[in-house]
Amino acid sequence: MGLLDGKTAIVTGAARGIGKAIALKFASEGANIAFTDLVIDENAENTAKEIEAMGVKAKGYASNAANFEDTAKVVADIHKDFGRIDILVNNAGICVLEDFLNDGSFENRDRHFDINIKSVWNTTKAVLPSMIKTGAGAIVIMSSVTGDMVADPGEVAYATSKAALVGFTKAMAREVADKQIRVNAICPGYVLTPLVEGMAKQSDPENPARAIQAIADAVPLGRLADPTEIGELAAFLGSEESSYITGAQIVIDGGSTLPETSSMGQ
Repeated sequence: MGLLDGKTAIVTGAARGIGKAIALKFASEGANIAFTDLVIDENAENTAKEIEAMGVKAKGYASNAANFEDTAKVVADIHKDFGRIDILVNNAGICVLEDFLNDGSFENRDRHFDINIKSVWNTTKAVLPSMIKTGAGAIVIMSSVTGDMVADPGEVAYATSKAALVGFTKAMAREVADKQIRVNAICPGYVLTPLVEGMAKQSDPENPARAIQAIADAVPLGRLADPTEIGELAAFLGSEESSYITGAQIVIDGGSTLPETSSMGQ
């Protein structure tokens, strides 16, 4: 018997990276998976096949989550296809490094706000009526240690968007607690995903592997997280095993936010 037997979960941005790991973990625990992305491509279709091979239902939906009307329509389709929505994982997000002073068009800012903030707001708002009707639900929001706890140059748009999600988590948890809906945030450090690999290429185009190794060397546990480790935490937060946890931001970073200095005691 799995942690999530009989549950239906929506996972946004589940075609690759952390989202895919979460979807696969949820499926292994017995959940049916509806996943959304801007485009349902070959990666998304392959993810659906992997999920269905575990004996649960899976279906992908193309959705522009920055637009509420589009999001509401997709959520209505999911409810029709699956009959219920028990868990929402707001995972979709981007991180594009850019010098704050050089962002003259504000395009980078707006992309981060649309994908990292508006999509969470819109999807949560669209899903809540179904959860309220059911009388329970769990919402997991993918924030980050970046923004609320730490930051590096080039991350102003990303850090701002992820810090906003911490505030959203706490306020939303308070908003829906009387409806038996729990809302929690996961705050990862660096995870070995296509997103981080892309950031490494931006940081060191000639040798992105050097950039990733430098990140790993600075983490007390000596490595980046595997996406499956984030999936395991998300499954816990989506399950009844975390039934008294709401409004929390849970850091999973291998201790990367622990050092007070980079040299003391070395």
